Amino acid sequence: MWPPPLSETPLEFEVKPRTDGKRLDAYLASRFTDYSRRVIQKVIDAQAVRVNDRPVKASYRVRAGDRVSIRLPELPETTPEPEDIPIQVVYEDAALTVVNKPPGMVTHPAKGNWRGTLVNALQFHYDTLSELAGAHRPGIVHRLDRDTTGLLVVVKDELAHRRLALQFETRQVQKEYLALVRGVPQRDSDFIERPIGFHPMSREKMAIRAPEDGGKAAVTFYEVVERFRDFALVRCKPMTGRTHQIRIHLTHIGHPILADKLYSGRDRITLEDFLGPEHRGPVAATEREQVLIDRQALHAHRLRFQHPLSGLELDLTAPLPADMERTLQALRTYRAV
Repeated sequence: MWPPPLSETPLEFEVKPRTDGKRLDAYLASRFTDYSRRVIQKVIDAQAVRVNDRPVKASYRVRAGDRVSIRLPELPETTPEPEDIPIQVVYEDAALTVVNKPPGMVTHPAKGNWRGTLVNALQFHYDTLSELAGAHRPGIVHRLDRDTTGLLVVVKDELAHRRLALQFETRQVQKEYLALVRGVPQRDSDFIERPIGFHPMSREKMAIRAPEDGGKAAVTFYEVVERFRDFALVRCKPMTGRTHQIRIHLTHIGHPILADKLYSGRDRITLEDFLGPEHRGPVAATEREQVLIDRQALHAHRLRFQHPLSGLELDLTAPLPADMERTLQALRTYRAV
């Protein structure tokens, strides 16, 4: 039933110049990430958002200096329940842990995902985690999409959290991803510079958007690691950290990530997708129907950053997960150049 109970005391703040011109619903959704854009729109419709003491529509364009007041519904839970979920630790010391996140795991509890997250697992395995990002996101400095695998840093100490968060904010952390894509980029290496914002039609998606439509600057460097017939293994180095950035940028240049349902329209890749006419006879029908991967083939392979307390450089890697390795081997077998 809508509306649910809203907070009695509104949150009040002033719009900063860097968000000038952004749609009100998009602006609030980016500020309050635990609420979906749809929920934010309903809060606006319920006149629980006021700008300069007046109710406004979701399409209102915020201006620097606007005074915003919002009453939000209470979140179902504030403290994640510990759950005995295995985690793969790549590096650990007294200040932080680096884990290799598996596919299908949400980073922290949020709308519709209050159980089974990485944070639920961390609450079980660790007695102390930084709460600088809030009680429902203990230890979290950055995130990976649910179906993106790979390296993710978790902090235990609040001083370490502040210093590491500053490194992410100032783009000192070097991130490398590996992706399997459809098609082969013409250049061995290049960069993609296109602003990213909320998709105008789908609340689940992001899109290439002009700055006047809420797009934020986004840059991704890429290089082709291995070429196949009609496919490629690509290394990506995002210089910015926009939501779905690599997935959108690669789709924009015509090379969507394999099995990326949101941006490629396919939610799985089978062996059949790689077979040519010459393989139809030798490969049995049951083998051709084998699912190689059923989530986007994107892996956070490498992280390089300065330890927030000792100052030493950490250079960490995580090997390809089984589904991407299986897909890569099938490409080498059936799609070799």
